[in-house]
Amino acid sequence: MNYSMIRYILCRVLEFEALFMSLPCLVGIIYREKSTIFFAPIMAVCFVISLIGRHFKPKNKVFYAKEGFVSVSLSWIILSLVGALPFYLSGEIPSYTDALFETVSGFTTTGATILTDVEALSRSMQFWRCFTHWIGGMGVLVLILAVLPLSGSYNMHLMRAESPGPSVGKLVPRVKTTAMILYGIYIAITVLGTIALLIAGLPLYDALTLTFSAVGTGGFGLLNSSLGSYSFAVRNILTALMFMCGINFQIFYLLLIRKPKEALASEELRYYVGIVIIATLLIMYDTRGFFESISQSFHHSLLQVTSIITTTGFASVNYDAWPEFSKTILIMLSLLGACAGSTSGGFKVSRLIIMFRSIKNEISYVIHPRGIRKVHMDGHVLENSVTKSVQVYAMLYVLIFIGSILLISLNEFDFMTNVTAVAACFNNVGAGFSKVGPSGSFSVLSALSKYVLIFDMLVGRLELLPIIVLLSPRTWKK
Repeated sequence: MNYSMIRYILCRVLEFEALFMSLPCLVGIIYREKSTIFFAPIMAVCFVISLIGRHFKPKNKVFYAKEGFVSVSLSWIILSLVGALPFYLSGEIPSYTDALFETVSGFTTTGATILTDVEALSRSMQFWRCFTHWIGGMGVLVLILAVLPLSGSYNMHLMRAESPGPSVGKLVPRVKTTAMILYGIYIAITVLGTIALLIAGLPLYDALTLTFSAVGTGGFGLLNSSLGSYSFAVRNILTALMFMCGINFQIFYLLLIRKPKEALASEELRYYVGIVIIATLLIMYDTRGFFESISQSFHHSLLQVTSIITTTGFASVNYDAWPEFSKTILIMLSLLGACAGSTSGGFKVSRLIIMFRSIKNEISYVIHPRGIRKVHMDGHVLENSVTKSVQVYAMLYVLIFIGSILLISLNEFDFMTNVTAVAACFNNVGAGFSKVGPSGSFSVLSALSKYVLIFDMLVGRLELLPIIVLLSPRTWKK
């Protein structure tokens, strides 16, 4: 284990966290809020630790997948532990457990909240809360790869450990350039979303924070009603942003380099669009009696379907009051998630396609034992390692899901609350049903349950293996 290299990366993460905190600190200065003073000492400590760590540069830069997984896991844990301090020290979230839950929910773009009155937060804290979504959406290690002069074979191990999907590849030969392209697209969508919301009539502060939440597919809002109090135009813009950021960012890159045929040839994209359309139409029909017109039913159905499948978690209405058929569709969408290589969580559409095709091949093998069949996707044969990783992911997914539900059930709440609380956090959706639905919060859960869900949010965002590797005793054996 290359401890010196891991230490160096963690110090750079703290340096970036200090830089991130400068923005909510600036917001506090603009609005003359006392909470600003709680960011400054945290930033100072982070910078000092970073400077000390940078002074002792690692001599050995050999870096394998094991170190990559451990570095990414520890980076996200430290990012969350430090990121919770402003909420706790300011007293705006008095319990450190609650502050940590809120921060992990932010960085993992989950959007689950323990707050019962979001509007009571100061503007600087609200900004930090929403900004954590934007930071976590693309990943802090990807940003470090994009802007720091790191070199060596270990770069791809960091990107693979942090990026969502069954397989992670480079857009261009160099990992650093790939990271720069990804963040360039991410920033461009953020800027366009902010401008669109400004045109729709929102002030700059609201436009920025809502864009952070939508583009990061997180779901933290500024109002207790989530999106319910905003205009149709604002909600439509946010729906479009959520839908875009549920698409694999490689599609946008292909469009930028003028390869539309290759972009539109993506099977995952076609399935993703098809699922959104079908689910919207089914829910629109099922909830037609809840709205004054079919256009309103379509508007809210599309927003809610997009919000749930992209694991954002915004709500424009109390969907917990919808018919069981519609709620069941939303639960299924929350488990599925959107595309690999996007900012969304969940199982991912590509994994579902691979799973179904693997099952189909197994059935064909039973009927024709001598036949040779491979799993295809986008016209290419998938390597056995990819299909195997999907199967392992599915097994771990089910085991952790069931174990978490058992622990959460100690709260003695109803089954819907227990299952959807785990589903909301494990799949980084944030939105559940019953006591953790759009009209409730996760504050009703015990401290044990909150830590279980904190683990679920982290393991779900990092796609299981990095956290599992971190906790495995074999990782630390010489």
